[in-house]
Amino acid sequence: MSIKLNTGAEMPLTGFGVWKVAKSSCADTVINALKAGYRTFDCAADYGNCVQVGEGFKQAFESGLVKREDVFITSKLWNSYHDPEVVEKALDRILSDMQLEYLDLFLMHFPISFKYVPFEETYPSGFGTKSEIELADVPIIDTWRVMEKIYKAGKKVKAIGVSNFNGGLLTDLIKQAEVVPAALQIEHHPYLQQSQLVRFAQHKGVAITAYSSFGGNSYLELDNPAAKSSPNLLEHATITAIADKHGKTSAQVLLRWATQRNIAVIPKSNNPNRLKENLEFNDFNLTDEDFDAIRELERNLRFNDPKDWAGPNLCIF
Repeated sequence: MSIKLNTGAEMPLTGFGVWKVAKSSCADTVINALKAGYRTFDCAADYGNCVQVGEGFKQAFESGLVKREDVFITSKLWNSYHDPEVVEKALDRILSDMQLEYLDLFLMHFPISFKYVPFEETYPSGFGTKSEIELADVPIIDTWRVMEKIYKAGKKVKAIGVSNFNGGLLTDLIKQAEVVPAALQIEHHPYLQQSQLVRFAQHKGVAITAYSSFGGNSYLELDNPAAKSSPNLLEHATITAIADKHGKTSAQVLLRWATQRNIAVIPKSNNPNRLKENLEFNDFNLTDEDFDAIRELERNLRFNDPKDWAGPNLCIF
């Protein structure tokens, strides 16, 4: 199953996210995910493991496990590289680290511009310490214009999009853009459903990819207060009851809740059994009753919130 982007390309509905995959095991994790059947991978400069992810792809391509054209690879422009003079340089660094000639999708990671720090000083930059974050006066459209230029050149990226944009920012960008974003990646789970944003983006032909589909679980090890204080979605009575009814796991219910509405998902697991479960869940449909029950879980609870990054330096959020 896939989503057809406004470029005409097909993006698989279910992918593998490499956020927080340890460098020591990253190459093997990528290879194992490919062997399990994953054909789309969500990566980012900020994740700090591009080199290791790239090594996994290189081994897979050279061994004949898969061909490059059979894999849909996404990466993201980090906040420190929004300056128009730096955007392509940042993309080239990603491609070099991952040993790739092109990306299938290149996203602006956040609608936030940090002050540029040269690669040789720190890479990716911005989170050495929270006090070091400095905002830069770079309009989103200026960064987007360079991304459009790279896309139109047709060599280094096959599609461009954005991540963590709200409806107002997406509307403003579409009004000014020559190239409408192919995709919008957002935090999306029953506690943060963002229904109006999803409907608006899809109406405009912008594909949605959901991250953090299991809620706060991925943030517990980061000592995230919201994650620690909210009920675990995988154990929530509403979700487990729906799972039991369909003979599925809670994770499969949460993923199907998204894909049944044509929203792509990018779960991660190092467990072979869960790798398979997180890929094989589109063989059933939730009922209207199921959707109504999940709708009631909305709490407008965001786990990945920029306002928590750096206190007064980002007080605009």
